[in-house]
Amino acid sequence: MDRGRVTGEITYRFLQGAILLMSHIPFKTGQFLGRALGAAAYVVPMERRGVLHENIRTSLGQNMEEKDIRALARKVYSHFGRMLFEVPHILRMTPQNVSEYVIFENSEILERALGKGKGVFVLTGHFGNWELMSAAVAMRFGRAAVVARPIDFRPADRVINELRGRFGTEIINKQRAMRRILEAVREGKMVGILLDQNVDWYEGVFVNFLGKWACSNKGLAAIALKTGSPVIPCFSIRNRDGRYRVVFEREIELARTGDRTRDVEEGTIRFTNIIEKYIKDYPDHWFWFHRRWKTLPYCVIPDSDRNS
Repeated sequence: MDRGRVTGEITYRFLQGAILLMSHIPFKTGQFLGRALGAAAYVVPMERRGVLHENIRTSLGQNMEEKDIRALARKVYSHFGRMLFEVPHILRMTPQNVSEYVIFENSEILERALGKGKGVFVLTGHFGNWELMSAAVAMRFGRAAVVARPIDFRPADRVINELRGRFGTEIINKQRAMRRILEAVREGKMVGILLDQNVDWYEGVFVNFLGKWACSNKGLAAIALKTGSPVIPCFSIRNRDGRYRVVFEREIELARTGDRTRDVEEGTIRFTNIIEKYIKDYPDHWFWFHRRWKTLPYCVIPDSDRNS
């Protein structure tokens, strides 16, 4: 075994051990530590903090003073600091103690959708604690898959995928995922898809998202139209007692006009609108650090061409 592989294996074992140790920290104690970590991290000047401020400022800041923008940013750091200590508890979650972590709301919606026998697409985003939510849903309802982009750092990717797959969840690589997604819903599985990140122009359609044009992945609308599988939104919301409400929304009806391009665009708009609704209601729950509006709906003309 070469030195790089040895180093990777040692790093993987270290991360695995750290996650195990963190899972033994009582849930509420971990949340307290996470709040402190988030507060400390906020004062460290980092590029992503600037992205966070700018995203909030240009999306929600029309009626916010600068101090309000920074106050919300601190809440975002606090939320994700707590999430860091919450996710390891997937290792300790069981059917007997799951109510200590999450409360299911409107679960009959998902049960009815699964009863159709066409599989289910679970629509969500990088919101609340999506990792804890995914694990709890898989444990409660079974036969789950999630579409995820591999983490570039291989040891971390292995550790996270072990957590994600703890209750039998299949991890579908986001790259070249379409065939396996089709197979999964035909097998009657739930397939979780996070639809709140930027994609290149050829992968998506432009949708008004939080007041700005954002390129949103059109794949879910296309495959849902093809398969007829229900699309059920699912989001986790932090309660005052530290637990999460896992909320299932009613099935999103898709337009079927016969114009496939138009129907895919309309479906993507409907999916994006419900993500936007949750972000507006609970803005501290969303991962504002991502460059969501990176793909532009126009081409920038270089200064040299303008002046010629």
